[in-house]
Amino acid sequence: MIRPTVATVRLDAIQANLRAIRALLGAGAAGGAAAPDVLAVVKANAYGHGAVEVGRALEAAGATTLACADIAEGVALRQAGIRAAILVFGALSVSELDGVFDHLLTPTVSSPGAAQALERAAAARRLRIGCHLKIDTGMNRLGFRHDNLGRTIPPVLASPHLSIDAVYTHFATADRPESPLLDEQRARFDRALAALGALGLPVARRHAAGSAALLRDTRTWYDAVRPGLLLYGIVPPPLAAADLALGPALSLASRIVAVKGVRAGEGIGYGMGAAADEPRSVAIVPAGYADGLDTRLSGRGSALVGGRRVPIVGAVSMDMLALDVTGLDASPGDEVVFIGRQGGDEITVREMAGAVGMIPWEVVCRLGSRIQRVFAA
Repeated sequence: MIRPTVATVRLDAIQANLRAIRALLGAGAAGGAAAPDVLAVVKANAYGHGAVEVGRALEAAGATTLACADIAEGVALRQAGIRAAILVFGALSVSELDGVFDHLLTPTVSSPGAAQALERAAAARRLRIGCHLKIDTGMNRLGFRHDNLGRTIPPVLASPHLSIDAVYTHFATADRPESPLLDEQRARFDRALAALGALGLPVARRHAAGSAALLRDTRTWYDAVRPGLLLYGIVPPPLAAADLALGPALSLASRIVAVKGVRAGEGIGYGMGAAADEPRSVAIVPAGYADGLDTRLSGRGSALVGGRRVPIVGAVSMDMLALDVTGLDASPGDEVVFIGRQGGDEITVREMAGAVGMIPWEVVCRLGSRIQRVFAA
């Protein structure tokens, strides 16, 4: 049995978005320089879209490097037959390091302890392993502090079994145009690269820009960029992408399972909220917060039924919610679209996120595992 709440993922849209990003990078490359490479980010199950299927589609479209959050995600991609380079962003766990070597993953070295653990593991295997070095330029999560490299980096460079193939950083406020930190982090990264050179590390590749920074400042492109949201056809708010033709990759739909009348003064669902002064018709849909639909959508969110917008009313419960379909000829079996297009209207991920004060990547990443993903080529 297939539950009627289904996410449809258009792999061709993701491939087209990759091509659009490459075209933008090619057009923006200065002075005839080579366009930056694209490190395609598929962490968190490809932002809820399905990492294995998306990874295969991106590799087929020419992506040479995929990026994931941790070793387990990288191993899953390898076991699915993906041959492209796989960069692991996250912190290294000593108990998981076998996966790096057994599945030819590219780890990130972001602390002296990580460098020591990786050096010991590589030495035990008599291998020299390529890795990326992460610099903390102000986000204060993972990475070697930009202003302390003279003390922390020499032991890393002295590690005979580690090869630093790239250096990168992570911007904290790229999606906030009012914040000056993006410029400051970029300047710190440039100074860190110079400091690394003075310490004896020739930096072959540099990368820093995710989707938001990619759109905001070509100076952050360096040798590669790391788009995530843009690959899935979502522009990070409040930014715009007038020069980038993107197509949404995911739609979320379900079907009405019941339609019933509610009398004046009666509430709907847990808490008996959303009482009205007049009778109305409500449609019950088998989708709820266990599927990733935020409880705050009640009274704020909408869905499409018969090409028309209808409000979500009453409490969004674990497995179902209600729509006010008063005045519509709605029946069990009718399609309900939460994300996507129906008729002449469309509800985007950005719209749903904005309705409840979330960020778009949270909306798609939270789509539940029990929602079947249907992949369209």
